Amino acid sequence: MSSKYEQIIEWVFARNYRPGAVRVPFTRDELVQASTQLGIARIKNLGDIPYSFRFRRELPQSIQSTAPENSEWIIVGAGIGEYQFRLAAPGKIQPIQHYLPIKIPDATPEIVRQYAPGTDEQALLTRARYNRLIDVFTGLACYSIQNHLRTTVTDIGQVEVDEIYVGINSRGTHFVLPCQAKSPGDSFGIAQVMQDIALCNERYPMAICRPIALQFTAEERVALLELAVKEEGDVLMLNVVDQKTYQLVPRADISTAELSILKEREATYRTTS
Repeated sequence: MSSKYEQIIEWVFARNYRPGAVRVPFTRDELVQASTQLGIARIKNLGDIPYSFRFRRELPQSIQSTAPENSEWIIVGAGIGEYQFRLAAPGKIQPIQHYLPIKIPDATPEIVRQYAPGTDEQALLTRARYNRLIDVFTGLACYSIQNHLRTTVTDIGQVEVDEIYVGINSRGTHFVLPCQAKSPGDSFGIAQVMQDIALCNERYPMAICRPIALQFTAEERVALLELAVKEEGDVLMLNVVDQKTYQLVPRADISTAELSILKEREATYRTTS
C-alpha cells in the first residue's frame, strides 16, 4: 500500500502530465485537491510533501516510468507554493569510491571528537571546519559565515543550506561556497544544488558560486565534490567538476617517505605547469 505522500504526488502528476512533457507544473492547492479526491485527511504541513520527494524520498515508480531512458523526474521549487517536475540526467550522484585518499593531519580537538563522534551530517561539518577541508579542496582561503540557513529565494520558494563559506583567492576574487553534507550511503541531489546556486546568485551576486558536497565514505575518510548543473534543452544534468577524498589521520601516520614522494610530485607539477 502506497503511503499518503506517494498517493498524493501520484495523483498530482497524473493530473498534469502529458506524454512528451519535460516540465510538469503543479501548486500547493493541488495537494489539497488530491487529499480530498483520495479521501485522505488533510495534512497540516503540505509543503513537506514536495520537500520530502525533493530531498529524502524517491518518487514513485509510476512517475519515474514515464521518464525517457537514462533520465528521471525530480521536483524543483518554482515560487511560493509552486513546483515543477523536471527531467534530469542524472538527478542524483554519489562519490566515486576508488579515489586514492589524501592524508590530512587530523586537527580536530580531542574534546570535540569525544562529544561529537559519529559520521552524521553534523559531525561531518564540524570535522571539515576544524580541518579546513574546504580550503584544502578549493585552494581558497575560506570562512564559514552561516550554518543551517533557511530562507526563501525568488522563483523557488523556501530553501535550506547546511553551511555557507565565503572564500578569496590570490587575485582577490571572491567566492561563495554552499555546502551540503550527507550521511554515508546517501546521494547528492540536483534539486539541492540548483537551489544553492539560486540562493547564492541572489544573495551574493558579486561572488562566484561553487557548490560543494561532503560525505563520510569510511571511518575518518571524507569525500568532497564540487558540483555544477548544466541544462541541455529542457533536461537538467548534474556534473562533478572535481572530487577529492581525504583521510584524517594522526600526524604519526604520515611517514617521511610519503612526504618525500609528495614533495617530488609537487616539484614536478610546478616545473611542468
